[in-house]
Amino acid sequence: MFGSTFGKSLGAAAAVAAVMVFSAPGALAEEAKLEEAVFAGGCFWCVESDFDKVPGVVETVSGYTGGVQENPTYQTVSSGTTRHVEAVRITFDPAKTSYEKLLHIFWRSIDPTDAGGQFCDRGHSYSTAVFATSDEQTKIATASKETLQKAKPLEDPIVTPVLPAGMFYPAEGYHQDYHTKNPLRYKLYRYGCGRDSRVKSLWGDEAWGGVKHGS
Repeated sequence: MFGSTFGKSLGAAAAVAAVMVFSAPGALAEEAKLEEAVFAGGCFWCVESDFDKVPGVVETVSGYTGGVQENPTYQTVSSGTTRHVEAVRITFDPAKTSYEKLLHIFWRSIDPTDAGGQFCDRGHSYSTAVFATSDEQTKIATASKETLQKAKPLEDPIVTPVLPAGMFYPAEGYHQDYHTKNPLRYKLYRYGCGRDSRVKSLWGDEAWGGVKHGS
């Protein structure tokens, strides 16, 4: 009797799990009315780590976007031939945080005056950009950048572009959540790359928008 009941319970649990796994893509996001932002800020491990700590962020995915090649790989993107950049797709709950807030944090977690890459990582694939997913995001991101430029918090001009979002290709599995899967290697990389020291020197108390950073 116990075995029969237990078996039925397992069967019911499996059915629920199947519904959860095989639901149509975006169904949960639509139900929760989640939104997405796409930012390129140099090494996607670090951008992921920073935004994972922002209240209201539901998920971060490292990937490639902005280029011309379909299904790019880390090797082809790093070669510079695809014109893709490393980027992070951020899914967030607009009831808990806003796109404006995410932009505020983004600007203050990078060096937006550097057109040649970020920190120790050089080349086009590490350049910065805001990839707007809608006309509304384009307006908000452009206004955010213009406000920052007028305030002139930095000595050099801001060169990070606001671009329309295109195809986003998730990076290889070993890149996802790298900061949690390989915390020691990640911390050594981030420290050695000088990311935190540069962000602090640029933004001071405003660094990371007041959110605890990812190192």
